[in-house]
Amino acid sequence: MNKHLLFASLLSLTQLAAAQDIAKGTVFNDLNDNRKLDNNEKGIPGVAVSNGVQVVATDQNGRYQLPVGKDNILFLSKPSGYNLSLDEKNQPQFYYIHKPSGTPKLKYAGVPATGKLPTQVNFPLKAAKAETEFTALVFGDPQANTLEEMEYFRRGIVAEAKLKKGPVFGLSLGDLVGDDLSLHQPYINAIAELGLPWFNVMGNHDMNFDVTTDSLSDESFEAAFGPNNYSFNYGNAHFIVLDDILYPNPRTGKGYLGGFRKDQLDWIENDLKLVPKDRLIVLAFHIPLYHENSDVFRNEDRQRLFDLLQPYPNTLSLSAHTHYQTQLFYKAEDGWKQSKPHHEYNVGTTSGDWYSGNFNKQGVPSSTMRDGTPKGYMFLNIKGNQYSFDYKVAGEQPDYQIRLFGAGVVAKKYVSRHPLYANFFIGSKDDLVEYRVNGGEWKAMKYTTDIDPHYTANLYQYDGATSLQEGRRPSDPVKSSHLWRVNLPKLDVGKHTVEVRATDMFGRKHLQQKTIQVVEK
Repeated sequence: MNKHLLFASLLSLTQLAAAQDIAKGTVFNDLNDNRKLDNNEKGIPGVAVSNGVQVVATDQNGRYQLPVGKDNILFLSKPSGYNLSLDEKNQPQFYYIHKPSGTPKLKYAGVPATGKLPTQVNFPLKAAKAETEFTALVFGDPQANTLEEMEYFRRGIVAEAKLKKGPVFGLSLGDLVGDDLSLHQPYINAIAELGLPWFNVMGNHDMNFDVTTDSLSDESFEAAFGPNNYSFNYGNAHFIVLDDILYPNPRTGKGYLGGFRKDQLDWIENDLKLVPKDRLIVLAFHIPLYHENSDVFRNEDRQRLFDLLQPYPNTLSLSAHTHYQTQLFYKAEDGWKQSKPHHEYNVGTTSGDWYSGNFNKQGVPSSTMRDGTPKGYMFLNIKGNQYSFDYKVAGEQPDYQIRLFGAGVVAKKYVSRHPLYANFFIGSKDDLVEYRVNGGEWKAMKYTTDIDPHYTANLYQYDGATSLQEGRRPSDPVKSSHLWRVNLPKLDVGKHTVEVRATDMFGRKHLQQKTIQVVEK
């Protein structure tokens, strides 16, 4: 190497050192749960630690080191067989925010100045039994715009869900609040009642809008929840949480666009390098990876994500945002590079149709979603590297999975003019939905992409009202992706029991029935 090249290399290294600090620390088994590395506590080898782009595994003594700049969050990826330390509100403590000068002045406060990087940034974990079969509780869009709506969320969802036994952690899929970021703390207070470690995704209504670059749109979210891109492990599942909102929209400079920055995708690539190929990869983000509309999600970002997932045969994506419920399956024509399609479950929301409609028996807005899905929440069931899920309608029994809509009384000569609709809430077009009358032969119903007539009937209570209706008018309907229809067969005068049976993607059968009175007229 000549002396000029040597000088240039040394200068480059000096400049890099001036621009970055080196964070060092230990990931350790916190025996006494005091979040401090005591002399008798040992480091844990092989734990992934990241600065948001680079990912390293701790050495045999649990030590790591990573460069950090002036706006970094260091975080670990919780390994299976360990629990994270929680704060008094059950928020996981797996990160250290390094912002020496703090967040720029914004409408909603961000992170205060953290000052000089500590000599050691240590991360506590607590050894626990590694469960390969477990359940997680998943919420879509709590999205309270006011303290009153936060109380609706607490009474209508949290008060019920906290009584459910089994989930080992919870996850909210973004839009935790509705643009008023001062509500993040009341949201945390409500979630704390569930008594579970709770992870959070950032939504487009959780952002700082008074910024000019996407990297600053998450400042208030970071102050409340830590990083908005991170991962963790339970059993044989590796969860990757992502911020998939680009703000401002890089195409127009206004609004937002679904997608990922390059540094996020680089982090995913580095994160996956430490994940065995036989693991179930569960991605959680807010905006669905829509494949038919490039104005909603940036195609090249989705494609690189799909490329990174190619070596993993077991995958699932979870999203929210739409305020209806859809099962999406990505295939070769969408850029997916495996023979088995990639499944994305666009989960129904806990806020339903934005806390609209008449008040239900819980004293909160019924808030049925625009596709006819009742508001509720999801249980994600993991067994080994396979998954299934259950959708729980708020305020109803667990077996309420189908809503039937049709006339309850019909004239004999007009029976066959009357349709019966079945809205199978977790269904998709490839599912089998059948009906039978009075215990007879099962026959297939016809899948239809249409507006749910039950939703429309409720909406007309507002649009055709002759007296004041309580609550906010629901939104206009959208076509449902899980609706079936059949015209009634000829029936004799009398009462008849119509049963509907839906077989879901996991082979489970769900039943619902309706009584129809036929009269001579």
